[in-house]
Amino acid sequence: MRLIQHFIDGVSLNDAPQRLGDVFDPALGKVQAQVALGDAALLERAVANAKAAQPGWAALNPQRRARVMFRFKELIEQHMDELAELLSREHGKVIADSKGDIQRGLEVVEFVCGVPHLLKGEYTEGAGPGIDVYSMRQPIGIAAGITPFNFPAMIPLWMCAPAIACGNAFVLKPSERDPSVPVRLAEMALEAGMPKGILNVVHGDKVVVDAILDHPDIKAVSFVGSSDIAQYVYGRGAAAGKRMQCMGGAKNHGIVMPDADLDQAVADIVGAAYGSAGERCMALPVVTPVGEETANRLREKLISAIADLRVGVPTDPDAHYGPVVSATHKARVENYIQMAVDEGAELVVDGRGLSLQGYEGGYFMGPTLLDRVTPEMRSYQEEIFGPVLQILRAKTFEEAVAYPTQHQYGNGVALFTRNGDFARKFASSVEVGMVGINVPIPVPVAYHSFGGWKRSGFGDLNQYGMDGIRFYTRTKTVTQRWPSGGAVLDQSFVIPTMS
Repeated sequence: MRLIQHFIDGVSLNDAPQRLGDVFDPALGKVQAQVALGDAALLERAVANAKAAQPGWAALNPQRRARVMFRFKELIEQHMDELAELLSREHGKVIADSKGDIQRGLEVVEFVCGVPHLLKGEYTEGAGPGIDVYSMRQPIGIAAGITPFNFPAMIPLWMCAPAIACGNAFVLKPSERDPSVPVRLAEMALEAGMPKGILNVVHGDKVVVDAILDHPDIKAVSFVGSSDIAQYVYGRGAAAGKRMQCMGGAKNHGIVMPDADLDQAVADIVGAAYGSAGERCMALPVVTPVGEETANRLREKLISAIADLRVGVPTDPDAHYGPVVSATHKARVENYIQMAVDEGAELVVDGRGLSLQGYEGGYFMGPTLLDRVTPEMRSYQEEIFGPVLQILRAKTFEEAVAYPTQHQYGNGVALFTRNGDFARKFASSVEVGMVGINVPIPVPVAYHSFGGWKRSGFGDLNQYGMDGIRFYTRTKTVTQRWPSGGAVLDQSFVIPTMS
């Protein structure tokens, strides 16, 4: 049985682990590896190693750190196929989707290759007699990331790349469900020239999470996961005086106006709802057509498009998506489908009961479509995180905008229309963090920032982009005075008063 070990000080540990977790092959429903699960003592070892390595890394000028990031980028590109296959084996995504996972993380690595420019401060000459003021961005020291199963390459890279480029050391606790890709990325970082100890990987469960949140030498923590856990992580970390950045769940809506290009909208919605088996915080699990005629036309086109979807094993080049990540998660999604039916929703397409020949033990689910969903239903209020699309009909544009605005989550939202006036009003008024206009999954590009509102995001700064640089650095402002000619002034410097 393959053993996935912790990666500390540039090596995979040889210690016999006291606790182990199973890593499944979602396509077969069988254990394919075991992962070592750490504890507080193991985390202490990783942090001590990071603490010893970080000052030397921070002392390198930003251009030299950028060169390491350039090499890291090149290595990820060279090993794209290897990483994608490893990711698909443990997560269940089809290969094309896994490559997209890696690519979106790679774009953040590309962005932070410009860290010499990103770290530049501000300067004011002559703020007073002989007085200049300037600011600088300095690393915080040691940061940590706690990442989910659904993007085992992208989200770790979102976190560790900005942190490390800014001069910090980083301790990564990836999901124990698919931990191999994060370890492989840490190996590549070392090969790229990153010193030992700058990127350590510690596997574990809540024991390690709590140890991260309580450790006094970890100054900032970035988290992505469910909202309940995000709120817990945020609260405990903030109480310990840490800088916190915690992204939670989502219930993203796609609003379809009567004037929308329905064929394009349906193609976009189906891909956004069912791609990666719906296991994305930026998936589009709710579609809100405006007007009964729009709803009826949209429904018929959705039924036709869903019939063409192919569910298959990750290596099937014709498959649109693969299995969900675990038997437990499959049961959870199926329970939500039954809940929606019990609440009065119309089950238009039932994806339960799907089985693939030769892969009968796999965690496969067909696409499900539910109509006549209402805001009172618990199945609408909560995140399902599977290949399930709900139709929530609206009579007017205003009613449609109110649904995502009033929902507990505020991650992403999309509007499909040809009307610029509606689009402008929508983007301005909807209370959601990321907005797409004829874009079904509005994940910002790497030089902007990713983050939701309400219970989708806890903390003041978003992921990557300039918010990521701000999160992993502290601003220091210097006020300096150099008297002209070195002369001593008649008066000492005092804070100006009104007298």
